Amino acid sequence: MSNPATTDPVEKMYPVPSLMALGLQHVLVMYAGAVAVPLIIGSALHLPKEQIAMLVSADLFCCGIVTIIQALGVGNVGIRLPIMMGIAFTAVPSIIATGTNPELGMPGVIGAVIGSGIFTLLAAPYFGRWVRFFPPIVTGTVMLIIGLSLMRVGVNWAAGGQPMIRGPEGMIPNPAYGAPFALAVASIVLVSILLLTRFLKGFLANLAVLLGICIGFAIAIAAGKVSFAGVGDANWVQIIHPLAFGWPVFEFWSIFSLCAVMTVMMVESTGQILAVGDMAGRKISQADLARGLRTDGVGNIIGGILNTFTYTTYAQNVGLLQITGVMSRWVVATGGVILILLGLLPKVAFISASIPSYVVGGAAIVMFGMVSATGVKILAKVDFTNNRRNLYIVAVSVGLAMVPVVADKIFDQLPNAMEKFLHSGVLVGTFAAALLNILFNGIPAKDPEDSELKNGAPAADPA
Repeated sequence: MSNPATTDPVEKMYPVPSLMALGLQHVLVMYAGAVAVPLIIGSALHLPKEQIAMLVSADLFCCGIVTIIQALGVGNVGIRLPIMMGIAFTAVPSIIATGTNPELGMPGVIGAVIGSGIFTLLAAPYFGRWVRFFPPIVTGTVMLIIGLSLMRVGVNWAAGGQPMIRGPEGMIPNPAYGAPFALAVASIVLVSILLLTRFLKGFLANLAVLLGICIGFAIAIAAGKVSFAGVGDANWVQIIHPLAFGWPVFEFWSIFSLCAVMTVMMVESTGQILAVGDMAGRKISQADLARGLRTDGVGNIIGGILNTFTYTTYAQNVGLLQITGVMSRWVVATGGVILILLGLLPKVAFISASIPSYVVGGAAIVMFGMVSATGVKILAKVDFTNNRRNLYIVAVSVGLAMVPVVADKIFDQLPNAMEKFLHSGVLVGTFAAALLNILFNGIPAKDPEDSELKNGAPAADPA
């Protein structure tokens, strides 16, 4: 158990009401993204409303379980840092491709999720050895790229949804996109968070994001823009039944496709784990990173058994850590408990799901901007004066990563495997930063425990 008198911010314990409020703030920041994935997949696979609702409940339940495992640790799984886990957007195309195959359907999806989880669990210790290739110059650049790449998502939420939606005859412009009311509420949420952060003190200042979302939600309700349809029909309690779609189907190519996606997500998770370690004053070792990445694999296995999908670290919650400065893993674990309750209490989940995207979008702009700011903070440790080559690492990596963000169709004519790789700006930017660091600064020392990797330049290689 944590020591209430500890000076370690990761182990700091708060009173129960404070834990609940701070944990709820984490939940609301990641809620829209977590709920969006099962809704998108369920709609794409033409599942009935009851099954889609079951996917949402199962997703929230699993988010909570995996978050608790990551924050508190179980054996050699879980990094024991304040890291929120959620369902991954990156895997959506592969999951839909598998689910729309009439020979596979949802059993094939569940088989692929479980198979990719086993792969991730086995690969994590070897992937952990790559930590030496992520000194501050690389980690800071990756976090900067993640924040910039996510900003498009946050802006679309603030604008009221996606610019294109599916109509009876294909994709059509979304008439609600950029509605003045949505933009106004998102702006009010953003300004509210800034003013609350400026004028509130102590614990209340840490709740600025939660209070800002509540203000935006109240305005939307008062304007009659919120629908609580479905709340009355939802059960008070819903039990998550394992393998509700039947026994999983393990098909090689669907598993292989999702394993490739998990490799991408492990790269993204690595940057975020190292960033959280930096904020918390913890040096992340190979063993630490392996424990954190194993959680992704365990999350997939649990998710597959409980009828949901793939899990990874959530960048917006990393941004929330930077804003509040609250690094307690017990706060995040409390957020996990709240998610479990939401998964078991469909009525409460329905109410939470009624928060319009533009309300969360106003907060998301702050959150995703903070992810980039975290990258800038890490890069502040890098020597750009005496080692100007580090400027090239940042400049070229960010430039390449932004290509698919500003021109998302540019790689459509390339072979499918190459297109999938290049379409992920985070993956391209991460590989570019790591490779350029090797080019300009050499291969990092093998043992990060014995060699300090400072300013993006490795210590002398003992070989």
